[in-house]
Amino acid sequence: MISDNITRDADGTLRFAGHSADELADTFGTPLYLMDEKRIRDNCRMYLAAFREHFGENSAVLYAAKACAFKAICRIAAEEGMGLDAVSVGEIHTALEAGFPADRIYFHGDAKTDDDIRYALDRNVGCFVVDNETELEALSAETKRRSVRQKVLLRVTPGIDPHTYEAVNTGTVDVKFGVPIETGQALEFVRRALDEESLDVAGLHCHVGSEVFDEDVFERTCDVMTAFMARLRRELGYTARELDLGGGYGVRYVESDPRADIPARIGEVASHLKRILGEAGLPMPRILMEPGRSIVADAGMTVYTVCTVKHIPNCKNYVITDGGMADDPRWCLYRARYSVLHASRETGENEIFDLAGRCCESGDIVQPAVELPADTRRGDRVCVCTTGAYNYSMASNYNRLGRPPVVMLTGGSAWTAVRRETAEDLCALDL
Repeated sequence: MISDNITRDADGTLRFAGHSADELADTFGTPLYLMDEKRIRDNCRMYLAAFREHFGENSAVLYAAKACAFKAICRIAAEEGMGLDAVSVGEIHTALEAGFPADRIYFHGDAKTDDDIRYALDRNVGCFVVDNETELEALSAETKRRSVRQKVLLRVTPGIDPHTYEAVNTGTVDVKFGVPIETGQALEFVRRALDEESLDVAGLHCHVGSEVFDEDVFERTCDVMTAFMARLRRELGYTARELDLGGGYGVRYVESDPRADIPARIGEVASHLKRILGEAGLPMPRILMEPGRSIVADAGMTVYTVCTVKHIPNCKNYVITDGGMADDPRWCLYRARYSVLHASRETGENEIFDLAGRCCESGDIVQPAVELPADTRRGDRVCVCTTGAYNYSMASNYNRLGRPPVVMLTGGSAWTAVRRETAEDLCALDL
């Protein structure tokens, strides 16, 4: 199986976190998002233990809420000692509603409005990750008006290509995020920020992308960032206290994906960074990272009910479900791959199908060319694995469909963390 929290009984029953997918579908209906609480906690603890071992007790791991944000997830992250990387007022509000400590929230994003800035300052969010000079000016003006001093990190772009999906590549010079080092603009960005007395420039932030497997990506990022920090010290007399390396360790979606040994990779990055900082004569800053996908992705599974099976001779076969691009748009957006399993059997004669959804779009494909039993029929359940990240968070009401519920699996129990949207919910904001 693609993940060790997925098993199959001798009779073909598919289990996720020990629970029968079919039985859960019977109880909660479909489409259905499942989340394995133990796996989420284990992934948080894995990161925290590796960071404490290799970067010291002062280091921090921030859960990237954009991967999947609802109150139960935020509570888990808080209980496990994580910080939070939030990119919107909605994510901040969700975290605060869940009791997440405001001082452990880092407010990110490349287009903060004046209202966003005021909201975060009103709630004493711990740190702003300032993306650009326009935001810097707006934040500085608001903090001066309030006579407060706000901790910030400055997002700079290291010019690293992680060789991942273009849509989730955030480290090259020409992306919309941050201020590029290569053009000289980042140096002036830092210089400008240091002149603002109402801002405490704690350090730097960078992010090279998501779903990174290449083992040297973070090392190359550290090379660039160390050289830049040395230049800041030399030319501006400024020493960064914090360095946020962003997030991005990959997870396995299909069998051909490598299996990342994340603690080992963190150890390698730490050794490399300590060495080059020493060579540059720089002290070790507090190191932060922002994993999201690798915290929740393999903690998730989506269960669908088959509505239609179509055979087009000498052309293509379809299994069409009661879900689709409204609850999982990732194939449509950037051809994301998934492993797909039948919920009650895997033996016998199989055929190749495109797993499609119910939306009125020819492109409503969850995953093309998947192998399923040839006798798959209406009423069967199919399960898409590794859907804990960027599925619930990217879901929409396209075709006026309600979003599925999120059911948390905690030991032997299953409970609704986010209820299913109803037709009444869809009209709740209409006037």
